[in-house]
Amino acid sequence: MRIRRCITLLSTLCTALAVAVPASAASASPTSPASADGLDHHAGSTLPSHEGTTSGPAPQPLAGVAGMDVSSHQGNVNWAAAWNAGARFAIVKATEGTGYRNPKYGQQYGGSYHAGMIRGAYHFALPNTSSGAAQANYFVDNGGGWKADGRTLPPALDIEYNPYGATCFGLSRAAMNAWIRDFSATVHARTGRYPMIYTATNWWRQCVGDSGSFGMKHPLWIARYSSSPGPLPAGWAAHTIWQYADRGRFPGDQNVFNGSPAQLRALAKG
Repeated sequence: MRIRRCITLLSTLCTALAVAVPASAASASPTSPASADGLDHHAGSTLPSHEGTTSGPAPQPLAGVAGMDVSSHQGNVNWAAAWNAGARFAIVKATEGTGYRNPKYGQQYGGSYHAGMIRGAYHFALPNTSSGAAQANYFVDNGGGWKADGRTLPPALDIEYNPYGATCFGLSRAAMNAWIRDFSATVHARTGRYPMIYTATNWWRQCVGDSGSFGMKHPLWIARYSSSPGPLPAGWAAHTIWQYADRGRFPGDQNVFNGSPAQLRALAKG
């Protein structure tokens, strides 16, 4: 009898808990904008699954200035060690959508600067959840600013494969172009700099098209995990930064600036 009563009591308790816990808390859906804003994707996190690239260490390119990009996934970074290993610039994730801020942003953005690096911030775009202006303002308000100190890179827009659903976020090419222009114009109005654009050529061709309107004002941060940057999106004759691997001698993703240290400082100065 006692065993039966215990089983009945446990069954009743489990039923009550199932009713009390909302479905969103029990199982957050990555396709819903609310949960999407609360998750954390880093630059290039969508590349291996969409492009069939090999995720892993890659040889350091021979030319250029070595650097890295990080997000909350790297936690508290040992910036002195990264500097001693050869990193001379760092780009730090600040925000995603209009509901996520990197909790490690202060340690990463400030720490890279104090180690001697040129640093910058990037925003992971969710074009289907709010306007370009809304996300640009959220970004600038939460770390995506710029100052002419010669040590701060222009703010960067990370726009790539949708990790939560349709590849192009359900937007037409015309709508995607308009969204990026809206983001860019707002960042420029707030900071005086046009944002650097992080993307992958295949995604850009599919979702933005062959518009060459962004190449003149926006430095290109190209993502390709291979032995070369490969073909570039329309409008760009050359890349500014190449993210060539998602792991290596530095914490986070491995990058190289396409130029000299003096040219990197010139990009920072604007």
